[in-house]
Amino acid sequence: MGANTSQVSDLCENQSLRTLIGTESISENDPFWNQLISFTFISPTSSGDSKLLEEAVIPLAKILIENNPRTGNFGALVRIFLGRTKELKISTECQDQLFIWQAHNALFMIRCLLKVFISEMTEEELHLQFSYQERAPGSCDTGREDLLEELICNLVHLVVEVPLLDITYSILFEAVTTMLVLLSYQLFHKEMLRDGLIYQYLMKERCVSLTSRLVKTLLYNFIRQEKCPPPATHIFDQQSDGGGLLYGLASGVASGLWSVFTLGGASSKPGLEQEQNPLPLSNQSLLLLLVLANLTDGLNDCPNPYRQAVTCFKNTQDTSSIPTEQHHTFQINFNSLYTALCEQQRSDQATLLLYTLLHQNTNMRNYMLSRTDMENLVVPILEILYHVEDRNSHHVYMALIILLILTEDDTFNRSIHEVVLKNITWYSERQLTEISLGSLLILVVIRTIQYNMTRTRDKYLHTNCLAALANMSAQFRCLHQYAAQRIISLFALLSKKHNKVLEQATQSLRGPRGADDSSVLPDYAQDLNVIEEVIRMMLEIINSCLSNSLHHNPNLVYALLYKRELFEQFRTHPSFQDIMQNLDTVIGFFSQRLEAAGTDLSVERVQEVIMKGAQALPNDRLKKFPELKFKYVEEDQPEDFFIPYVWSLVFNSGVGLHWSTTNIQLFSMDSA
Repeated sequence: MGANTSQVSDLCENQSLRTLIGTESISENDPFWNQLISFTFISPTSSGDSKLLEEAVIPLAKILIENNPRTGNFGALVRIFLGRTKELKISTECQDQLFIWQAHNALFMIRCLLKVFISEMTEEELHLQFSYQERAPGSCDTGREDLLEELICNLVHLVVEVPLLDITYSILFEAVTTMLVLLSYQLFHKEMLRDGLIYQYLMKERCVSLTSRLVKTLLYNFIRQEKCPPPATHIFDQQSDGGGLLYGLASGVASGLWSVFTLGGASSKPGLEQEQNPLPLSNQSLLLLLVLANLTDGLNDCPNPYRQAVTCFKNTQDTSSIPTEQHHTFQINFNSLYTALCEQQRSDQATLLLYTLLHQNTNMRNYMLSRTDMENLVVPILEILYHVEDRNSHHVYMALIILLILTEDDTFNRSIHEVVLKNITWYSERQLTEISLGSLLILVVIRTIQYNMTRTRDKYLHTNCLAALANMSAQFRCLHQYAAQRIISLFALLSKKHNKVLEQATQSLRGPRGADDSSVLPDYAQDLNVIEEVIRMMLEIINSCLSNSLHHNPNLVYALLYKRELFEQFRTHPSFQDIMQNLDTVIGFFSQRLEAAGTDLSVERVQEVIMKGAQALPNDRLKKFPELKFKYVEEDQPEDFFIPYVWSLVFNSGVGLHWSTTNIQLFSMDSA
C-alpha cells in the first residue's frame, strides 16, 4: 500500500503511510493524496491473508489514533474519498478506470483503518476520529458536516448507483465490505445493539429513502453471481519480469514502477485466492443483506425498514398494484432469484436467505410453491440434511425448517410424489435408480431422526422432523418400497429403545437405592416420556397415511404386515390404544385375505392381494382422527438466535475479513 511496498512487513516503513499517520496535518489540496492512493493492490480474499494484513495495519492505525486529534488526517482521507465518489457514476459511463481505481484505493485504506478503530474504541470515540480536522491556528470549528454519516450515506449511494462492471467490481466489493465492517460493533457486544450511532444513521431519512434500492441491489448482486474479474482488469499491463505480480501504472499517475502489494510475497500466484472465493461480491452482498434484515427494531418499536423491504417485495411479472401502506417495497425477477437460491444452497447464508423469504415474504413463498420444478430447490436441501454430520447445527436447523414450511402446503405434499428422480448419486446407503421426490424426502428425514437418536439427541430436531412427516402423511402416494421399509424400521428402532429404557427403569426400582440415587428414576421417567411421545407421533403418521391414502400405498401395507409383531406390545398400552385400533383393523383385514390366498405366496402375489384388498377395505372401518397439521412458528425474540448466527456467518465466510477472537462477545467460538 504505497510506493515500493511489496511485502506486508514493509508497510510500517512505507513513507507515504508514515506521513499519513504522522504528526503533521496534510491539506486536502496537497498532491500527497494523489500519490498515496495510486498503488496497485490485489485485495486479500482469504482469512489468513487478511490476518497478515491486519497485523501489519494495527500498529499504524494505533499511531494514527494518537495523532489524528491534532492532524485530522483520517478525516481528510475520508473527504478525499467522498470527493471522488461524487464523480464515480460519470467516471463509469466514461470508462475512466484510473479515477475508479484511485477511489477504490482510498476506500480500501479507510476500511483497513476502520477495522482496527472499531476493535479499539466505542462508536462515540469512532465518531470523534471523523470529527477531528485540520484547523488554522486560532480558528474555530465551523460545524461542518457529520463525516461518519456522510461516509455511510455515500457508501449506500455508491452501491445502488454505480453499475456492476469489470472496472467497478472492486470498488463495489469494498463499499459492501466497509458497510459490514461499520456494522461489526455487534460482534463485540453480547447484548443486541438497538440504538447505536451507525444503526441510527442507517435508519435516518437519507439512508432509509434508499432502503428498497439497497436491498434490491444486494439481492441482484447475489442473483448475478458475477465472478471476480482478473486482477487489474482493463487498468494495467502485466509486466513479463514480475512473476505475474508487477503491473505498470497508467501513464501520468506516478513516476516509475510501483510494485503490487501482495500477501505472501513474490511467490504468491495471482488468481489463487480468486479460485477459492470466485464470487466475493455475491457472497459479501448476501452477508450484508442478512445483517441489515436482522437488525433489531429500533426503540419505541420503530420497525427495521430493511426487514420490511425483504418481506414485501414482489415479482416483476406481478402486474397488480402495490398497496400504498407497504413501505420500502419494490419488484424483482422471482425466476432469477429462485434459480440463484437453487444453485447456492451449499452455503449457510443462501439457506438462511431461503428460510427468510419462505417464512416472511408471502409473495416469494407463493411463487416457490407454484413452481413445477420444486425438485431443484428441495433436492439441495435434502442433501444438506443427508450430510448432517458435516454441517453445523444451525445449517441443519434452517434446512429442516424450510422443509417444515414447505410441507404446510397440501399442494406441495401432493406434487412431490409426482416428481420422479433418477440416480441420486449422493444417497449412498442404497442405489436409488428411480424414486419420487416425496419418497426421497421421507428417507432423508427418517435418516436425520435416526442420526439424531444415536448422536445428538436434540429434541428440537426430532420435533421438526416428525412435524414435517406428519404434515405430509395424509398425502403419501406410491411410496417407494425402501421408504416404506424405513418408516417401519424407524418404528422398530423406537420400539427397541422404548423397551430398553423401560427395562432400565424397572431394574432401578428393584435394585437397592442409596441416598445419592434419588435422581435415577426421574431421568428414566423423562426418557420414557420422550420416547413414548415420539412413538405416538410415528403411530399417528402411519395411521394418517392408512386412513387417507391406503389404496395409494401398498408398499407401506406390505412393510406393516411384514413387521406386524412390532405393534403387538402397544395394543393394550394406554398411551396408544386408540390409535392402535386402526392399525389392528388394517393388519387383521389384510392378514385374513393373505391366509385365504394360501401359503408360500410369492412377493408379487402378496402385493397383488394387498392391491385388491386396499380397494375392498371400507372407509368407515377406520376411526377418524383429527388431521395432522403442524405450523412453524418462530420463538419469542428470534433475534437472540438469528443475530449471533448471521454474525457467525460473517465471521466465518466474509471474504477478505479476519477478526481476532479475543474480544468477540456475541457468540462463543464453539458456536461459530
